[in-house]
Amino acid sequence: MPMLNCWHPSSRRKLSVLEQNYVGDKKDLPDTQPEIPVFFYKPASSLIGSGAEVRIPEGVDEIKFESELAVVIGKRTKNIEENEVLDSILGYTVGNDVTAPQFFHEAGHWTVGKSFDTFTPLGPAIQTDLDPLNVYVKAFVNGEEKQNSKSDLMIVSLKRMVSYLSKVMTLEPGDVILTGSPLGAEFVKKGDKVECTIDEIGTLENTFTK
Repeated sequence: MPMLNCWHPSSRRKLSVLEQNYVGDKKDLPDTQPEIPVFFYKPASSLIGSGAEVRIPEGVDEIKFESELAVVIGKRTKNIEENEVLDSILGYTVGNDVTAPQFFHEAGHWTVGKSFDTFTPLGPAIQTDLDPLNVYVKAFVNGEEKQNSKSDLMIVSLKRMVSYLSKVMTLEPGDVILTGSPLGAEFVKKGDKVECTIDEIGTLENTFTK
């Protein structure tokens, strides 16, 4: 299958993330998708690649991992419908939406807790030939499986989220959209190794350090 050799973490493009987007079973999927999906931004300065260390901020003992399927935009995209979305996608990679929840604002703002340097590992490659609705998003902590969900358990579909964002902002080549994390994300600490895996793409491996 065609695959770009690596994800280059020096990209300065936009990073958009969809929050809390998985259910545990198909019977739990809602009949209608949210009118306004909950997105947030992560800065490009948070990007690292596979094999790099995730740095736990000073004063924090544990932070949370979240394994995710990530969409990489391939061309300038604006105001597209859901049936046009796949034509705008370059490919797919694996993301880890690292979080320090103690920095969440009491009013519900998440940006600071998601935005520390090294808090967005991406990689190990961009898969350009993939059925995004038929993959399993997995995570292992020190070799123990913590997450394993099929992508058809997303509440907001991949096509819906890309179409929605394109009607809010112009998406540019290299922009990345993290599509939400399955159930099972946990806190990790210094020395833990997290492997976020989608078999068709590969394993994004990062060790957490202080």
